[in-house]
Formats: sequence, structure tokens, C-alpha cells
Amino acid sequence: MPADIPALDHATAEAPHPRFAVGVLAFCGVVVAVMQTIVVPLLPHIPALTGATPAAASWLVTVTLLTGAVFTPVLGRVGDMYGKRRVLVASLVVLVAGSVLCAISSHIGVLITGRALQGAALAVVPLGISILRDELPPERVLSAVALMSSTLGIGAAVGLPVAALVVENFDWHTMFWVSGVIGVVDIVLVLWCVPESPLRTRGRFDAVGALGLSGALVCLLLAVTQGADWGWTSARTTGLLGAAVLVALGWGAYELRVPTPMVDLRVSARPAVLLTNVAALLIGFAFYANSLVTAQMVQEPKATGYGLGASLVVSGLCLLPGGVMMVALSPVSARISAKYGPKVSLAVAAGVIAAGYVVRYFTSHTLWLIIAGATVVASGTAIAYSALPALVMRGVPVSETGAANGLNTLMRSIGQAFCSATVAAVLANITFVAGGRTAPTLHAYQVVFLIAAGAALAALLVTLCLPPGRTHTGAGTVEGSRNAPVDRKGGMRTMPVREVRETQEGA
Repeated sequence: MPADIPALDHATAEAPHPRFAVGVLAFCGVVVAVMQTIVVPLLPHIPALTGATPAAASWLVTVTLLTGAVFTPVLGRVGDMYGKRRVLVASLVVLVAGSVLCAISSHIGVLITGRALQGAALAVVPLGISILRDELPPERVLSAVALMSSTLGIGAAVGLPVAALVVENFDWHTMFWVSGVIGVVDIVLVLWCVPESPLRTRGRFDAVGALGLSGALVCLLLAVTQGADWGWTSARTTGLLGAAVLVALGWGAYELRVPTPMVDLRVSARPAVLLTNVAALLIGFAFYANSLVTAQMVQEPKATGYGLGASLVVSGLCLLPGGVMMVALSPVSARISAKYGPKVSLAVAAGVIAAGYVVRYFTSHTLWLIIAGATVVASGTAIAYSALPALVMRGVPVSETGAANGLNTLMRSIGQAFCSATVAAVLANITFVAGGRTAPTLHAYQVVFLIAAGAALAALLVTLCLPPGRTHTGAGTVEGSRNAPVDRKGGMRTMPVREVRETQEGA
């Protein structure tokens, strides 16, 4: 699909301090990722605090998953067409609005609405990746994108202990006020430091395609996340799954006919892109199991024979070393990708995740060994999350970076949804009575570890099937642009977007 590079508005295209853009965008990604997990420690207390039923309280997590899944690819596409920084700022405004709604009310309906708005801001991550590809020189793109992508895991690791500290020591509305204030700081920093990319995708926004994709995702994710409560063979669950298939088929047929589709299925069907997205789904599944079971496992009472009876704060802190490793390893992943290719990085990552779950399978009785196993899994996730965007960018035109990375992020979210349903089913069905209450057995947790390790190994197999990468032409390039100069052999030379901008300014 051709890319359009319009004349530049110097007042908006250049930010005063673009050299800080990487740090600012990464900070935005961490804040948005924290929002996805911030209510998890609060969930058991929501019925008493709001008068809501436990089923209604669970929607504080479910609705965030739904809106994040729907808006991430849609806003990625909008950013490609109308300006990535503009859409990123709008996403942060929505995050602030959702935080304020949650901060001022204890009504479950208002809280669910606020959480829905917070979930929509997940699009910040693929939009940030797209801006970095457009703005940075090629030699800096891999490391910057690696850090930006890792913020999803970093935020998840940081969010649980921070939220637990707030819940135990302050009024629970405080964490939403704090998130709202940080969101405002994010907006100011983006406007100050992040330039608007001049790169645009031509054509009209595919509203019908966006609605079709949204409908299919909502039906699928509702069935997956609520199936355990409704019954996997109930009319609601099977009806939603059937509707998801029918809507997806109709949507796919429509997308193949329109000139500027919401998702370019022909590009997405290329083995390099399709297999990367399948690997993203499996990695998302494998990673999320680590977050779901670690805190719960160490909080189990000592009467179970394996539980440590840890507090909410201690259980959340078990994931913090993993978050630190994700920050430390993102540049390492970038160096591996630069030297050997992102396919090698992703294969190594999948192997490390599987090894981490093997460690967890045999070391589930001692706190420091549990932390060690969880950190190994997080380390593999850091490498994987850094490699996935590089693989996506290798397979799609530069003008479709936002939509393609949004779709890849969506696949991770779908993997997390399936993981959540699988973990809930295993822990609810392999139980025993300990200390007068029903609890999952140690074997239940070990089954979860084996399933997650299997997902990681499946991701490894998919990665090995990826086609060899073509010669790297520099992330953040405009290929085939009328502004690209011709090399001495008569071929078209690729050109960093920043160089295109400077060429236009000097003209």
C-alpha cells in the first residue's frame, strides 16, 4: 500500500526535545500496562466496597480486556492514517477520563465504564512502536522498539505490588487519582518531547471493517472470559462462539474487497506475518500464566502443604524482579536481533520461557525458588516481546506499522484471555479441602506450569517455521517513495523518514 508524505507543519511536526522521545514513550507504555492489572488485588474486596456481586466485580478486568482488544488494532490503523502522535495523545486523554471516573465513584456501573476507557488506552504501545520506527535512525530502532514492547510485561510486574501497597495502606480510590495525574503528566511529556510522524497511509478509514473486527472480537472474548461462569456448553457461550466465527468470515470477505481495509489480510496472510502473530498469541498465553498463578500460589495458606501464607504485598513483590529483568534484557534482545535476526531472538525467548516453567514445576515450596522461576519466565518474555515487533516490521510496509503492531498486540491479548480461562478451569477443578476450605492442589499449579511450557514450546516450533528474513533495509524507512533517491546502480534507495523530512524542509 503506498504511503503519502504530506508537506510538514513546522509547528506540529517537530517537538522541542525529540531526543527524550524513547524514554517518554516507554514511560507511557508502562503506565498503560499498569492500568491493566491495577485492580487485581482489589477484586476480592469490590463486593463489600461497592455492594456489587462477585460476577459484576469480575467485569472490572473483563471489560478492560475487551476494549483493549477492540481499540488496539483500530487506533493503530487510525494512527497510520491521521497521525500517530495525535492518536496516542487521544488515547492518553481517554485513560485520564477513565481514571477520574473510577476515582470519583463507588458505583459498579461507573467503575466498569471507567475501566473500559482505561483499557482502550492499550493502543499507546503499538502507536509508540510506530513512532519510533518512523523517527529514529535505523541503528537505534531495534533497541528502542525492544524497550517499548517490553513495557507491557514491565507494567504487569510493577502494577500488582504497587496496587497491593495502595489497597493495604490507603483509600482504594487513591490509586485511580494517582493514575489520572500520571496520565496528565504523560500527555504533557508527549506533546513536549515526541514529534509527529509525517508518514500517512492514503485512503479512507474502513469503518465497516472496524465494526466487523470489533464485533468478532467481542463475541470471542466474551465467550472465553465468561465461559467458566456461564458453562462452556451453555447457549450463551456456544452462541457467542458461533457468532464470532460467522462475523469473522463475513468481515474477512469484506476486507478482501475494499481498497483500504482495516486489516490488510493479504499482508497478514504472508507466512512472515501470520506465523509471527501465532507466536505472539502463544507467548501471550505462556507469559500470563506466570502473572496469574504466582501471587495466588504464595498466598495459599500453609495448611495446603505448599502455600506460604504470604500477604498481598509480598505476593505482588514476587513478580517485581521479573519486571527489573525485563528492563535489563530489552537491549540484550535488541543486540541479539541485530546480530542474528529477530527470529533467533524469539526462538531463544520461547526456550527460556519453557525452561522457566520446568524450574517452577520442581521448585514450588520455597519463596526464593518460586521468585527465581518466575523471573526466568519473565526474562524469556522480555526477549520475546522485544523480538515480536521487529518481526512484524520486517514483514509489513512502513505505512502499515501501526495497524500491524496493533494486530500483534491484539494476538497477545487473545492469548492472555485464553490463558486466564484455562488457568481458572484447572484451579477450579483440581482441588482438595485444606484447613476447612477448598483450595487448588499443588498438582493443579503444576498442570498450569506444564500447559504454559507447552505453549512456549509451540511458540518455538512456530518460530522455527518462520521464513528467513530478507536483508534489513533499516527500520523506519520509506520504500518506494517519490522522495527516495536512486542509487548508483539505478535501484531505489530506502530512506529514513527523518531524512525525508529534512529533504522536504530544505526544498
